[in-house]
Amino acid sequence: MAASPTIGYALSSEEHGPGDLVRFGAMARDHGFRDVSISDHFHPWNAEQGQSPFVWSVLGGLSAVAPELRVGTAVTCPTIRVHPAIVAQAAATASLMASGRFFLGVGTGEQLNEHVHGDRWPPADQRLDMLEEAVAVMRALWTGEEVTHVGTHYRVENARLFTAPTSTLPVYVSGFGPKSQELAARIGDGFVTTAPDADQVRHYRAAGGTGPVIGGAKACWGEDEEAARDLAFRLWPNSGLPGELAQELRTTAIFEQATQIVERDAAVGSMPCGPDPEVHAASMRAYFEAGFDEVHVQQIGSDQEPFLRFYRDEVIPRLDL
Repeated sequence: MAASPTIGYALSSEEHGPGDLVRFGAMARDHGFRDVSISDHFHPWNAEQGQSPFVWSVLGGLSAVAPELRVGTAVTCPTIRVHPAIVAQAAATASLMASGRFFLGVGTGEQLNEHVHGDRWPPADQRLDMLEEAVAVMRALWTGEEVTHVGTHYRVENARLFTAPTSTLPVYVSGFGPKSQELAARIGDGFVTTAPDADQVRHYRAAGGTGPVIGGAKACWGEDEEAARDLAFRLWPNSGLPGELAQELRTTAIFEQATQIVERDAAVGSMPCGPDPEVHAASMRAYFEAGFDEVHVQQIGSDQEPFLRFYRDEVIPRLDL
């Protein structure tokens, strides 16, 4: 587990293009942040968000302009759209570019991103089984030894990473239900989730998980709270979709149809919005009180520098980290 609770910065590949993402990462470094995560999507959730750059190119740019950062994916899916052997190669290179400060967050993905080659979208239990095998394939390749693997889901023949990582490459497993928490405890070096749910943390720990628990949170700093809530709803109405819809819907157009029935309060909920530092600090506190070790916060919208300054000067000092 982390030595002390940490606030990191989350970059949204759904909202921003590659140049802006690299610039924002360097800006985070300049404001004292040292932990940065980035989402990996082929499509945004809706056309209003409007972006979906290739995450591995952006990670290379981040490591080049801000080499002090600890960077990682939150999260990538190494099972369908991209074969785990290719993700292993990409992650090995990213680890070297980041001088060993790279972490690979993985999950079972969403049909929105993973069906783009025309592949069948498997049920949840099969996706978890695929993820377990994918992580085993990647770890074998990271040894730098030649790998031949014939498994249930993947085949690798005479594959060797000549540019292998030179330090441990941690794998953090994302999930929301008990089965994914148990998988994270069994095969992962940490657990990633989004809600400040103490029961999820307890289940991960009870299943034997000893690595850090990392939360992904959204916020919308702004001078006017109502305007900030409106912006959060305009860009992220999908946050109000219940159950497994986020994993099962196929296209941005279908997401947009589904979110027509989502009301603002359902989507924004208790997300910290507006200019009150105590509101934002209370949201962060909820994660730490639930047992999280790190929280990576995404600012919704274009006001990234004021958000970073606000968290550095007004929010984080209230948390006594």
